[in-house]
Amino acid sequence: MSRIELGQKAACSASLVAKIETGSRVPQLSFAEVCDEIFPHSQGRFARLWPLAMRYAFPPWFRPYVELEWKATVVAMFHPQFFPGLVQTPEYAREMLRAGRPNKLDDLVTARIERQRILTREDPARLWVILNESVLKNCVGSSTLMRAQLTRLRDLAETPHHRVQIIPSAKFNGLVGSPFGLLSFKEGADVVHVEGFPKGYLLADPADVEMARDGYDLLKSMACPPDESAEMLDSVSKEWYS
Repeated sequence: MSRIELGQKAACSASLVAKIETGSRVPQLSFAEVCDEIFPHSQGRFARLWPLAMRYAFPPWFRPYVELEWKATVVAMFHPQFFPGLVQTPEYAREMLRAGRPNKLDDLVTARIERQRILTREDPARLWVILNESVLKNCVGSSTLMRAQLTRLRDLAETPHHRVQIIPSAKFNGLVGSPFGLLSFKEGADVVHVEGFPKGYLLADPADVEMARDGYDLLKSMACPPDESAEMLDSVSKEWYS
């Protein structure tokens, strides 16, 4: 089978197929699944190997978190400045990642968006996102890009097992200033991921996890209820990016 034929079946260009073959691009899971269908003798090998290929698209320090995130049943996140990776559109992710001038921007965007499969898989993780109001008004890229990003978050807010809350600027007291996430599992203790510069770090000490829970409870108390938060998303989209 030629690269053109494979590209047609996988809905991608022949040049992208060539880059995947040489290892210069990381494939999406859908590409691996199509390959398994086209080459049944592989017995599902492409899809089985895909997580390994995707793992190496992330920086080494971030890989342990990604593996834990995939196993999580509940993901609770807070960010005071930007939309977290789990809720980003591909365009927003590209603008954010471009700022770091990475060598393989396309791979990083693919890897970030593929992480979001934990929200749509057969047994999806429950997502709870709390953001400052300023995040909605911090224009990344164009107005069109931001409208799409707000719509993405609005759609998540309407999904029964996810929750989105916005903290009005007037209510945010700054006591919890660092972006962080809490991962919960069916088995095993919760862990905390704290973003930092130049890299983030994981915390598993019970005292640190308890402190993070207390901080998240504080953020919940400052945030608008989900229905009011959804209205805020609509309002900002209309008033700031129309």
